[in-house]
Amino acid sequence: MTHLDQIVNALTKKHVYIQTHNFPDPDAISSAFGLKYLLKEKGIESTLCYKGKIDRYSTIQMIEILGIEIYNLEDLKDISENNEVILVDAQKGNANIIDMPGEEVVCIDHHPTFEKIEYIYSDIRPELGACASIIASYYYESGIEMRKDVATALLYGIRIDTAGLTRGGDTLDYEMFYKMSDLGDNELIASLTNNSIHYDELKAYSNAINSIKVFGDISFANTGKECPETLIASISDFILSLIEIRFSVVYSIKKDGIKLSIRNEIPELDAGKISFEALKDIGSGGGHATMAGGYVPLENVKYDEDEKIKIIIDKIQECFLTEIEKVYKIPETDI
Repeated sequence: MTHLDQIVNALTKKHVYIQTHNFPDPDAISSAFGLKYLLKEKGIESTLCYKGKIDRYSTIQMIEILGIEIYNLEDLKDISENNEVILVDAQKGNANIIDMPGEEVVCIDHHPTFEKIEYIYSDIRPELGACASIIASYYYESGIEMRKDVATALLYGIRIDTAGLTRGGDTLDYEMFYKMSDLGDNELIASLTNNSIHYDELKAYSNAINSIKVFGDISFANTGKECPETLIASISDFILSLIEIRFSVVYSIKKDGIKLSIRNEIPELDAGKISFEALKDIGSGGGHATMAGGYVPLENVKYDEDEKIKIIIDKIQECFLTEIEKVYKIPETDI
């Protein structure tokens, strides 16, 4: 029995909601998009949904050009507890996904599991660099022809989440990427990749550069307030590209809390485990060995109370350095 057959067997309705993590990136959106047409082949309709905003220029362009229909949960008025939900690129209980009405019956993800949740069916492969690789493999396993727009979206999703197949990839990521390479619109993928920074986003890069604190090869940087979540991740990638930096923590202060993106290329460290341990008493964190995320709520602290927020930031920094130093000797540098 194929993975797709097992997913279909877990469903009892002819319509399902496919939910991504909050503030979805190209990997999450493309995975949901690809799954939508797989289910359609089996006579099941679906609605793609998310919480938060999609505000990266290249992600919006991907959605508009490929005609991907995906809805903010706030705009869906007919959701009930009787609905069935498939989670894609996320897991129930994580800080980066809202618990929407309905029953989460299926989970498809590539992130490590930090809290055991029972689903009717799950396909969770933390060794992979992109969730889109899992969805792509379902097409080949089931012998279903892949549409050009789906192939384009999945290729872009893999490309973004693996930093062009240079980060956290596994054999299946490479195999699916090259198998689909002749099926997608490579000119569009190149355009989306090369035109990924909007002029207005340069200020966040500037804030991060001007605020960076370096401890050996570990860095912390502030993008400024209300930075889009996917932009925080991009800036963390950018900081990691510095020759002197091998572990990057980039954060943005938002009205309800502090959002963090972590990138790592130190073999002795696991960014997901470090983030989980560092933030477990003050928030939440987790992810892969090379890339992770975190969130610290601003409890009893007002958005404009900069001194109190600075105390929290200092605590976050201290917690990360403490966890890192348990398994890795931070080198002394002159930076």
